[in-house]
Order: sequence, then C-alpha cells, then structure tokens
Amino acid sequence: MTKTTRRTFLKTATIASAGYLVAAGNQRALSQSPNQKPNVACIGCGGKGGSDSGNAAKFGNVIAICDVDRGTMESKGKAEGFKDAEQFVDFRELFAKHGKNIDICTISTPDHMHTPATLEAMRLGISCYTQKPLTRTIYEARLMAKVAAETGVCTQMGNQGTALDSSREAIAQLKSGVLGPLKEVYVWSNRPVWAQGPGRRMTMEKFAAQAKAENPDGAERLIEGKKKEIERALERLDWKLWLGVAPPREYWPGLYHSFQWRGWWDFGSGALGDMACHQVTVPFAACGLKDPVSVVAKTTGHDYDSFPASSIIEFQFPATSERPAIPFWWYDRKGNKPPQEVFSKWGIEKVSDSGVLVVGEKGAFYSSDDYCGKYELKGVEKVQVEYEKAVDQGNYDVNNMYELFRAVEAGDPMICQSNFIKRAGPLTETILLGNLAVWAAAQGGENGAMGDWGEKVEWDAKNLKVTNLASLKTPGVADLIKPNYPEGYRLD
Repeated sequence: MTKTTRRTFLKTATIASAGYLVAAGNQRALSQSPNQKPNVACIGCGGKGGSDSGNAAKFGNVIAICDVDRGTMESKGKAEGFKDAEQFVDFRELFAKHGKNIDICTISTPDHMHTPATLEAMRLGISCYTQKPLTRTIYEARLMAKVAAETGVCTQMGNQGTALDSSREAIAQLKSGVLGPLKEVYVWSNRPVWAQGPGRRMTMEKFAAQAKAENPDGAERLIEGKKKEIERALERLDWKLWLGVAPPREYWPGLYHSFQWRGWWDFGSGALGDMACHQVTVPFAACGLKDPVSVVAKTTGHDYDSFPASSIIEFQFPATSERPAIPFWWYDRKGNKPPQEVFSKWGIEKVSDSGVLVVGEKGAFYSSDDYCGKYELKGVEKVQVEYEKAVDQGNYDVNNMYELFRAVEAGDPMICQSNFIKRAGPLTETILLGNLAVWAAAQGGENGAMGDWGEKVEWDAKNLKVTNLASLKTPGVADLIKPNYPEGYRLD
C-alpha cells in the first residue's frame, strides 16, 4: 500500500531526565494511506491480551495475531475484527513475514517474554503497547528505554491508571508541594491472589512418588491419567515457545499456564511486579521515586523458585533538588499493611486492602484504590492545579491504548503518559530492585510467619550494579539484574 510520511516529522528531543536522545526520523512511514487505520499485530490473546487486542482493534486493522496456546488464538480469530488476521504461534515468524507492514504491536505475554518480543518489534520500527511490568529484570527495563529512544518509535506500558484524569490530578497535587517537604511513602497490595511459596514445583517423577506413597493400589491409574491430561494440554500449547527465554522445565497443569506464572521467579515478578506498576505510578511521578540507593526486605520465605507468599520491602531514596531523602515501604498480601498508627495520625481508621499513603510535614495523601484515582488529602486542602486530561474513548483502559494510536498519528512518543523512556522504563527499574531484596530474604519465620530482615542490597543505579555484592551471602543476586537469553532470541 502507498506509504505516507506521517511518522517522519518526529523532531529530535532530548529527554534530560532519562538521559536519552530521541532519534529523529527513525520511525518508518505508516503502512497505509492517511484515511486508513494503522496495521496492528497482537502477541498474546488470552488474559489481559484479550482486552489489549480488543482495544487495539477499535483503532487499528489487525493483520496478525500470535499465541503459543492455539486454542486461545483460534478463539480470538473467530472474533469480529480478527477473522482476517493471520495466526502464528511464534512471534519471530510473525515479524519475519509481516514486520515491514506492521505499525503497532501489542505484547501481552507472561513477564519473561515482554522484552524479547518488544525489542524485536521496536528494532523493526514498530510502535509497541507492552503490558506491565514492562520487563522481568532491571537490565531489560533500561534496555527497553534505550532502544525506544534510539528507534524513535512510540511506546506505552499497559498501566491503564495513567489514563485516569483523577490520577493525573493526584500527580499534580503532590507535585505542587501541598504536603510540604516529603517524609515517607507507603504502598500496600492485596496481591498475590495466586499461589506463591516454597516447594510448589511439580514433576511427573514427584507426582508418581506421591501417588505410590499415598494410594499404592490406585497409583498407576492416577499416573496414567495425569500423563494423558498433560498430553491433551500440549496438543494446543507449544510449551517450548511458552518457555521462550526461560530455562527448561517440565510442564505441569495449573502451575504456570495460564495466569499462575506470576508466582515463579523464571516467568513473573510476584505481587510487586504485578501491582506496583499501577500503585506506585503516582508517587513515582510526583515524588521522584527513581534510582534508590538501597533496598531490604523480609518475607514469609521462598525457595528461589517461587516467590514468597508475603513480603515487606524498604527502599531508600537519596535527596534530590526537589525533595529530601525519603523511604518507601511496600507491603503485599491481603492484611499485610503498614502499622495502624501510621494511618491513625491522619484520622484514617478503616484502611483499604490496597492503597497508597504519602506523608509530608504539613499533610498526607491517601488513596484507597490501585490507581490513585480515588484520593483524599489529610491535614491540608487541595490547591488549584493544571494537568493534561486524557482523550476519552469510553473508559481508562481503552483511553490508555488510544493514547498510543494518537502518538503514532502525531509522530510524538511523548504523548504517551507511560512511554518507555520517561516513565515505564525507570518506574520498572525502581520496582524490580525490590525483588533483589526479596531474593536476599529467603528465610521466613515459623509456620509461614514473616521472617527477619534479609540482607540489604546497596545499589548503584547509574551502572546497574550491587555495590556490596562481594559481602552478600545470598547467591544469584547479580543474575537477577541481567538475564542470559538462549540461542534464537536477541537481547543486546
């Protein structure tokens, strides 16, 4: 089709806060005439990928879809807007065939496959909508921002709360200084709502041993039944492609695919990765929660395979020109919250299951939801603020997607509130540092209770290095910073 040059007038812009120079003219021309919709590919059709692909189809022409679960993909292919889309189980084959014709790609896979798919798309000049957390590891987050800047493509992370006007207002209120000098930040979540904790991995060998021990007479029947269940599942699921860049392991029904992958170190990023990209967005943007210097955690215990059932994490941020040094505490698992006296001081007696509390010398900011869309100021009154409102397309989830399409149309990556360069990349870096501390706090208390504080991780954000690595007794901390990809996938 005739290409236009709507993406070629992207002007050079220095993103000083991120330290990147956004490339000029690297976005290739849109693959259709001005009156037609952008061409879209969707990687991941189930779970959040179901709504992401559906939202993208409202504004684009979906020409290809990809999912390692053939059943999920075939079901999506029957939906309106997807019937003409070519189907793939391997995103690399999708890009090999259609890469030159795709304008926008949605990536809604398990966390460990966000980066491989998104990097390949951006390097082809394709703008990307990638689910949160942006990446599974810290280095990947830094790299995603770097490649976004180098290629000049438009990017958006799927933390849809950034498209709520009330959340944008909250950022403006906090930035105004209404609370006075900041003192501390607390965020707590009712996640995980999936299973996490030590000793969860299952294999056929382990299952057979348990069956023979618990039910000697019926063991063989149970074993054969489980084998057939696995065979049926793998007829529709390409397990090797699902694993992707992760180390090999045996498939087991209900443990990983679908949704349960969040609780495994190799695939997900735990409750912190799942919800902090939502909940921490407002305090991150308003309070400058970037480049912490240390982090320490306590947990209910883990086995370096599955995340702990619950954790508390303390981040320390150095002083900046705009605020003093401040701590930030994270709590996960329903009922695991900051001490009540923290809230009572501000007249908050009934604390929500998830929320945010930002404390200043003059007052406090309290939100009882996951996006800071509902909030109250305690001890101070709201001030008059200005902020950019979202372009309403029906709801904040759709608005978040539409923002990317607007950015591509205008050739301006900074239209996206959660672009990889200024927001999503640095936010994800901060969040994932907390998981280094969780890794270094594997010892829990008795009977599932919270253990003592683990080893403190001291951090050089500029160079992505643990400065006290030599003194840490916990193995494998450095491996969580930068992954090694197997042959067939490109990182750097």
